[in-house]
Formats: sequence, C-alpha cells, structure tokens
Amino acid sequence: MASSREYLDFVLEQLSKLDDVSHRAMMGEYIIYYQGKVIGGIYDDRFLVKQTKSAKELMPDAALELPYEGAKEMLLVDNLDDKEFLAALFNAMVNELPAPKKRKSKR
Repeated sequence: MASSREYLDFVLEQLSKLDDVSHRAMMGEYIIYYQGKVIGGIYDDRFLVKQTKSAKELMPDAALELPYEGAKEMLLVDNLDDKEFLAALFNAMVNELPAPKKRKSKR
C-alpha cells in the first residue's frame, strides 16, 4: 500500500517549526530529510524515523516497525500532534546521522 499525499502534507505541516525539511517520493512512499540528512520516512501512512540514541531516549516506548520487507527496523512516531516534540526529536537526531553520500558522476 502506498502512502497518501494527504498524510505526507499532514506530517510536513507538523514539522513546520523546522527549517530545511524536505522530502522525496520513492516507490509510492516518501523519504524525509532534515538538513540534507535522511531522518526517516513515510511508509504505508506511518511516520518512521531511524533508530538513533537520542530518538530511543525521547521515545522509549516507540514500536519498532519495518518500513518495507528487507529493511532495518525503524521507530514509529506516534506523537504527531506535538510540533514542539517533533522539532526537538529532529534537532536531537540530526547530529547522530551520517552526512549524505556523494553521488558518483557518470563520465
């Protein structure tokens, strides 16, 4: 099941306290970026984030879910109504995430 554009729009609105949030559609789902880093995504209308130390500390009871078959488990964000919490979560996580990989140019 692909994620809906309406759910993406809702999540992006909840992240509106943050600058530099972007997204990219990928195979019916959406990857969410913060400051150029992959922080999570929307899979089957569920908002999942990577398992970082700070995310686990801020969401100790979060369910671990698979975004898709064969992927690493991610944390389910179920506190989507709290914009302040989401901003704090993203700001805590961003420094723990790797920088984006450089794409090789084709020549």
